[in-house]
Amino acid sequence: HLPPAQAALLASAQPLCCSGLGPGGAGQEAPLAGNGSGPAKLGSKRLPQALIVGVKKGGTRAVLEFIRVHPEVRAVGTEPHFFDRHYERGLAWYRSLMPRTHSSQITMEKTPSYFVTKEAPRRIFNMSRDTKLIVVVRNPVTRAISDYTQTLSKKPDIPTFEGLSFQNRSLGLVDTSWNAIRIGMYVVHLQSWLQYFPLSQIHFVSGEKLITDPAGEMGKVQDFLGIKRVITDKHFYFNKTKGFPCLKKTESSTFPRCLGKSKGRTHVQIDPEVIEQLRDFYRPYNIKFYETVGQDFRWE
Repeated sequence: HLPPAQAALLASAQPLCCSGLGPGGAGQEAPLAGNGSGPAKLGSKRLPQALIVGVKKGGTRAVLEFIRVHPEVRAVGTEPHFFDRHYERGLAWYRSLMPRTHSSQITMEKTPSYFVTKEAPRRIFNMSRDTKLIVVVRNPVTRAISDYTQTLSKKPDIPTFEGLSFQNRSLGLVDTSWNAIRIGMYVVHLQSWLQYFPLSQIHFVSGEKLITDPAGEMGKVQDFLGIKRVITDKHFYFNKTKGFPCLKKTESSTFPRCLGKSKGRTHVQIDPEVIEQLRDFYRPYNIKFYETVGQDFRWE
């Protein structure tokens, strides 16, 4: 039996509509006029056709760095945060941040906070209802600990993980207002996206498989984007120090590429009983998520 608040959240996570047509049937906004600057051979700046929209501490940076190796993909290196923080600046400003591409190339960006931003699905839909969305997910408990570890490295005086996770631990009341906990309730956030986009336009990457089988996961990403499988096993090697795969040097780069120092941090040690309580909390959300997306991530 779930606590009433949790039961209500789960009950609200019902698939709404998966037709791809948002409320009111809002269409694409008119395309922006070309700026005409720069040599034609460099291509032109276009609004992104694909976005990595989530989730924080799921493995989004790895997916971005891996997919950028593909000659048919050009991506923004930093997170633009357009659809959550800078929307008032307008699409022309957003487009100015994009790399130049040829018509055969896909423009991409990644901002993991989009997935939990209520307004993001509608805003992205209004840019283009054909936008392809990539969501990198991982075990919500591991994700929360990773999130906390990152925050702790910047703010060493924050309360304990256990203290932030529970309103009342003895009663098993988890604090769903804490962002580190809330982000992992994937099925709740997904409902906002399914009001505007069909599941066929959303691809879910397993953060766990991204580590154990990066070529396999990136093969699926390339298929989803409709591009040839160029990124394969030969592009990766496993970095034992960091504990995850890195890119080998490619034709376009002379050095192997590994994610920065902030990636691969050693997680803080958490009481196993706390982890078990959080597993129990997330289980119904995970199961509903698996059912909704038709994919079992085996976090149980």
